[in-house]
Amino acid sequence: MKRITLMDALVLIVWTTPLAYLIYTYPSLPSTVAVHFNIDGQADRMGNKTEVAFTVCFLSFLSAGIYFLMKFLPRIDPKRSLKATPSAFKKLGHAVVLLMSCIGVAIVYSAVAGKFTFEKMMFPVLGLFFAYMGNIMYNIKPNYFAGIRTPWTLENEDNWKLTHRLAAKLWFAGGILITIVTLFLPTKTALLFFISIVAIITIIPIVYSYRHFKNNKPTR
Repeated sequence: MKRITLMDALVLIVWTTPLAYLIYTYPSLPSTVAVHFNIDGQADRMGNKTEVAFTVCFLSFLSAGIYFLMKFLPRIDPKRSLKATPSAFKKLGHAVVLLMSCIGVAIVYSAVAGKFTFEKMMFPVLGLFFAYMGNIMYNIKPNYFAGIRTPWTLENEDNWKLTHRLAAKLWFAGGILITIVTLFLPTKTALLFFISIVAIITIIPIVYSYRHFKNNKPTR
């Protein structure tokens, strides 16, 4: 049986943080709390505090499921390519746990404070997540689970490699832009900027993958 590593312990601490925060604050929460907020961070729907607890618990167990899936993917990958780079998928699992935990903490905080400054908290966190994902993309081998999975990347290893090199640069740069720029923009402008950057860094690699396929398609 493999021993628990330091990283496993750190992931466990991050994973339990929103649950611990929920347990600590739950007794002091009123029975009715804000459970939904508009784009300006103001509460627009009230609900029972058990709804907050259910949401946080659901996100925590979802992140745990994704973490273990990423950790054991090499055993179920049909292409058997993940065995060459299992660390990339472990890092992806770590990032998902961290992101879900930040969202969980934000949900509990919003219930406690009665307001939620979404653009000042979540946009920068999501930006760092995209930047981290971009850094991981350099090392992801062809697989059916993660990455830019188009018909053209899955069928050609060179297409996969070149597409992910481009995507890695775009996602890293886009993530850094989101993290920095959204800190200084009004809420609605920050949301528009976030959606625009995500669309750009998603669409360009797909188009590049198709163009590479067309330009290198063997002639009869």
